[in-house]
Amino acid sequence: MKNIAIFNNCRLRYFSLFLLITFLFAGSFTNITFAQTAPETKMAALGTTITWGKVDNVAINGLVQGPSSAEAELQVACVFEYTEGDIFNPPALPANLNGMVHLDDALKGIITELRKSGKFTGHSLETLLITPPKGTLAAKKLLLIGLGDRTKFTPDLMISVGSVAMREALRLGVSDYSFASDIKDAGIDSPTALVATNVVLGSFEAYRTQTYLKDKKLSDHKPLSKITLLAGPAFYTVAGEGIKEAIATLNSK
Repeated sequence: MKNIAIFNNCRLRYFSLFLLITFLFAGSFTNITFAQTAPETKMAALGTTITWGKVDNVAINGLVQGPSSAEAELQVACVFEYTEGDIFNPPALPANLNGMVHLDDALKGIITELRKSGKFTGHSLETLLITPPKGTLAAKKLLLIGLGDRTKFTPDLMISVGSVAMREALRLGVSDYSFASDIKDAGIDSPTALVATNVVLGSFEAYRTQTYLKDKKLSDHKPLSKITLLAGPAFYTVAGEGIKEAIATLNSK
């Protein structure tokens, strides 16, 4: 009887240990499941648009749209120095959401041809103006701005890029333009909000300089009515936060 009691006691201990281990592992599996099924980033619908605010009577809009389809007098798009297949296989987003691929396709591959051949290298702040054939792009003109070496990219560069875009827009005499940074399309995991903030800050640094010169009778630019910043469906809201921050900063000066 004593042996049986010892056996049953051991069996009870092992069973208790088994339950404890099962409970601990179950908790671990539950945590793993929650991590894997965390809610995805909310996607804004294609065509979603909003006016985030105004600076110096210029409206700053957000739009979920690719640069090939956005209607504007001038479309600005940014590109890095060429590396083989760079715009076609970026890890940041699938090809069907890649605005640069669609832009290049609409122009029958001319952007890739220019970059690959060295006719337009994409060096930092290098510009190239293209007049697209009728029916290819929604915008009347396309301005490419170089971002340089992708391995050396920093968000600070976008202040200068924003300034270049604004100065070229004013030089061309357009009343509005659309801006696509295309950094995500190039596979660079950049801070979306900060990039948007810097683009807007740089744009209005340039705008205010030209306005100052105009007041001094040293410049004669056409007033700008709006700037539209393009964003992908997953980045629209985050970009908007950066744009609003820039608007608040500029309007406080």
